[in-house]
Amino acid sequence: MVDNFQKALGISYNYCMKSNGTNTNKKYYVIQIGDVLFYRFLESIGLTPNKSKTVAIIDIPKIYIRDFIRGSFDGDGCSYSYWDKRWKSSFMLYLEFVSASSKHILWLQEIIKKEVGIHGHITKSGNQSCFQLKYAKSESIKLFAYMYQSRKCMLLSRKYLKIKESLDIVKRQEQDKKAQVL
Repeated sequence: MVDNFQKALGISYNYCMKSNGTNTNKKYYVIQIGDVLFYRFLESIGLTPNKSKTVAIIDIPKIYIRDFIRGSFDGDGCSYSYWDKRWKSSFMLYLEFVSASSKHILWLQEIIKKEVGIHGHITKSGNQSCFQLKYAKSESIKLFAYMYQSRKCMLLSRKYLKIKESLDIVKRQEQDKKAQVL
């Protein structure tokens, strides 16, 4: 992700790995940006220090919305899928965005509704510290197609391949249902 970030901007910054102090096994990348003009630009579009709690609306030009949504998913999103034991042959799939800012998650939901025509639903994490914007199977399929419309887009391959694997299961399940009808 750090390499993609630098490639997208056409710049090279120093970066390192850090841990949060309480769990030294859980590490994350930190990029030090020393360009004052770039920093001011990021602030002007709505990014703020301590962004996870303070970010709200980000002024993204329409041409970059798809990339922004995909990047948000790569950075602060996840997917999960499972076979639901309550219904025979029911495969569940979810795509999710997470933020500590309720204003940002509501804005993101509105942007995705405008762009993709899906609604999702918002919940809070188990410890109540984050907001989760979730899309169930049919909406996840539409969101995936929207985010990854171009095979040449910049993406986090680990997340893309995980969703693709789940979508392959959904596709096989639908083919099996059609075969049973015939």
